[in-house]
Amino acid sequence: MNIQHFFQLTQKSMSRSLISPSSPLVTNHGVPESLMDAVMDGCRGFFYLCEDDKLEFKGDHVMDPIRCGTSFNASIEKEFYWRDFLKVFVHPQFHFPNKPSGFSNLALEYCKRIREVAKDVLEGISESLGMESNYINKALNLDSNFQIFIANLYPPCPQPELAMGLPPHSDHGLLTFLTQNGIGGLQIQHNGKWVSVNPIPNSFLINTGDHLEILSNGKFKSVVHRAIVNRNSTRISLAIANGPSLDTVVTPAAELVDSHNIPPAYIGIKYKEYIQLQQSNNLKDKSVLDRIRSI
Repeated sequence: MNIQHFFQLTQKSMSRSLISPSSPLVTNHGVPESLMDAVMDGCRGFFYLCEDDKLEFKGDHVMDPIRCGTSFNASIEKEFYWRDFLKVFVHPQFHFPNKPSGFSNLALEYCKRIREVAKDVLEGISESLGMESNYINKALNLDSNFQIFIANLYPPCPQPELAMGLPPHSDHGLLTFLTQNGIGGLQIQHNGKWVSVNPIPNSFLINTGDHLEILSNGKFKSVVHRAIVNRNSTRISLAIANGPSLDTVVTPAAELVDSHNIPPAYIGIKYKEYIQLQQSNNLKDKSVLDRIRSI
C-alpha cells in the first residue's frame, strides 16, 4: 500500500510523518481493480433504474438504512443540489437494494475490503500520534464500526456556474474513501482556495473526517470539500464513510490532553447523535464540528 502525501505503509509498518495539507491518495491497496470497476458499474445501473424501481428505496428518515433521492436534506434546504444519491448502511449490519441484480454481493465484498484498508491506515495514524497501533480500533470500537456506502450521480448541468453538486462540507466519521468514474468535480479547500483533485485510476482518495479531528484533539484536520458540476459529462462518485460504532462517545484522546497539559478542544458526543445533528441541518463547512468546540 502506498499512501502519497500523507504517510507511507510498507508491509505492516507505517512511517510517522504527517506532511499533507490535503487528502492522501492510496494506491497498491489490495482492492482488485475489477471489483472497483464492477461496483462503479453497479452504481450506474442503480441510478439508471426506472423511477418506480428507485422509489422502493426512497427512505423517509436520515437514519433509514437505505435511502435514495436528490439534494442533501430536502426537509430543510431552500435550494436543491445538482445530484442524485444512494446512501446505504453496510456495517455492522449489511443493508442494500436488491436491484440491479448482483450489485448487493459486489458491494458487500467491496465494503469489507475497504474496512481492511481503513484498519491499516488507522493503525498508522495511531502510531503517528504516539500511541499503540490498535489504539483507535479499541477506543472507538471499530469491530462494530458504522460504515456507509454513498453513491452520487451528477448529470450534465446546462448552467454549471449557477449550480453546485454538493456545497462545502466536512464528513462525519474517521475516514472516507472516494472514487469516481473518471470525470472530475471534487475540490478540496486548501489555504482558502479551492483545489481540483483528479485521482489516478485504481486509487482511493481518503478524506479525514470530523471524528478523527476530535479524537486527535485537532492534530488531524477534517477536510472541507465540495462537488462541482459540468455541462458535458455525467459524473458518478462513490464514497465509503467509516466511523466509530454508533454508540461510541468520541472525545479527544486522554494521551493527547493530560500528558501535555493541553485542554480538550472538543466536547464529547455520541456518534449517532452527531450524525443526526449533521443530517438535520444545512450542510456548510464545519458547522456541526464548530458546535462542539470547547476552546
